[in-house]
Amino acid sequence: MVLASFTACGSSKSDEPDKTLVDSEISVVSREDGSGTRGAFIELFGVEEKDANGEKVDNTTDEATITNSTSVMMTTVAGDTNAIGYISLGSLDDSVKAVKIDGVAPSVETVKDGSYKISRPFNIATKDNLSDVAKDFASFILSTEGQQVIQDNHYIAVGNPVAYAGTKPAGKIVVAGSSSVTPVMEKLKEAYLAINPNATIEIQESDSTTGMTSAIDGICDIGMASRELKDSELGAGLKPTVIAMDGIAVIVNKGSEVNELTSDQVKQIYIGEITSWAELLK
Repeated sequence: MVLASFTACGSSKSDEPDKTLVDSEISVVSREDGSGTRGAFIELFGVEEKDANGEKVDNTTDEATITNSTSVMMTTVAGDTNAIGYISLGSLDDSVKAVKIDGVAPSVETVKDGSYKISRPFNIATKDNLSDVAKDFASFILSTEGQQVIQDNHYIAVGNPVAYAGTKPAGKIVVAGSSSVTPVMEKLKEAYLAINPNATIEIQESDSTTGMTSAIDGICDIGMASRELKDSELGAGLKPTVIAMDGIAVIVNKGSEVNELTSDQVKQIYIGEITSWAELLK
C-alpha cells in the first residue's frame, strides 16, 4: 500500500515514484531549541512526549540538521532534494513546496475551517508599566487596520477588531523574539509608523524563548512568541495577547516528488523511525 503521495519525473503515473528520490536518505531539518515553531511542531505531531516522571521529552532525531531561523530553514530545504522541514504558513513562498497532511493542504482557509489541524497562535507578551507608545502600538496591532495587515500577509486575524483610535505618542519601542512572527511584525511596524511618525520601533529577531526572556528582563517592551506561553513565563509576570493564528507548513524541496504525508509519517520521520523515502512505500 502506498502511504505517501509521489509523482514520477517524466511520467503521468502517480504510482511510479522517482527511484532516485525514494532510495535516498531523508534529510531531516529542524529548528533550534527555544524556537516557538519547533515547540508547536513537536507538540502537534507527537514528536514531544511525556516520560515516566511526567516531563516533556523532545524526541527529534539526533541526525536532524538544526537551523536557527525561518529563512535558514527555507534555504536549507530549497538546497537539498531529499530534505523535509517546517515553517510558518505565512512565510511560505515558491522556493519550497508545502505537502498535504492527512489529505489537506495548508492554507488560510483550511486553518480557519479546522480541516488543517497543524496550527498555533502568534502571541505578543508584555509586563506591567508598559510605555504609552508601546501600549499604542499593541492597540494598533489588534485594531481593524492592524488585523488587516495580518490578513494581507496570509495569517489569520483574531478577535473583533475596531478602528485604531490611538493618541500617536512619541517614543521608542523594542520588540524581540520569534523569527516566525518577525516578518508580519515588520509589516505592522511599517503600517503603524505611517500613522504615527512620532514613534521609533526596533525589531530584534531571535526565537520565542529569547523573546520571552527579553521581555521578562526588560530588554524589550514587547516579546514575540509563535507558541503559547509557558507557565514559568506567565509566573514571571508576562501577559500574552494573541495577535494572529498561523498554520505550520511541512515543506520539501521544490523538485521533490513527495506531495502528501500523514501525520504519523511526519512523526516517524522526525523521531528517526523512517529514514529513507523508500520506507514510505512498503
